[in-house]
Amino acid sequence: MYSGRVSTPERLIESTRELLWERGYVGTSPKAILERAEAGQGSMYHHFKGKPDLALAAIRRTAEEQRATAESVLGGPGTPYERIEAYLRRERDALRGCPIGRLTMDPDVVASAELRAPVDETLDWIRERIAGIVEEGQEQGQFAPSLDGEEIAATVVATVQGGYVLARASGSPAAFDTGVRGLLSLLAPRVDVSA
Repeated sequence: MYSGRVSTPERLIESTRELLWERGYVGTSPKAILERAEAGQGSMYHHFKGKPDLALAAIRRTAEEQRATAESVLGGPGTPYERIEAYLRRERDALRGCPIGRLTMDPDVVASAELRAPVDETLDWIRERIAGIVEEGQEQGQFAPSLDGEEIAATVVATVQGGYVLARASGSPAAFDTGVRGLLSLLAPRVDVSA
């Protein structure tokens, strides 16, 4: 699976990321990490203090990747509405779920302030970024002045995370897509009919 050019620590981090997404923290054993990483016994403890330290590195990497992916569309071209639309419609594996959202349902991650911090920071960053875009849209007259940017941002994040849950529960990405279409119809810029 890995080429000889990928370092052992890198293989351990990437394998842990994948396993956390698939199985959660408790279901990710050191043995499974080593097998997935094609690493020798003891190599985890050579490069990391233990499973919590490795998990933290993996969660931080996932959080950084999620923020970069979100920024690629939220900071891209287009009107504020088009950028929010691009974020909601970007390509995702709705049936696999969100790697950050998955961690919020893991009791061991939630119970650990250290493991939870990158998750909280990522969700806060996404909400703040979207709230700023809503305010930008209000300044441009695209969104109604009565909208609360923070509430809209929380609704966008809730739609995405809830869409993953509904898609997984139904076994179809259609549930995710339906939620996105509904939210976008509510956010659609108002057309001035008096003009």
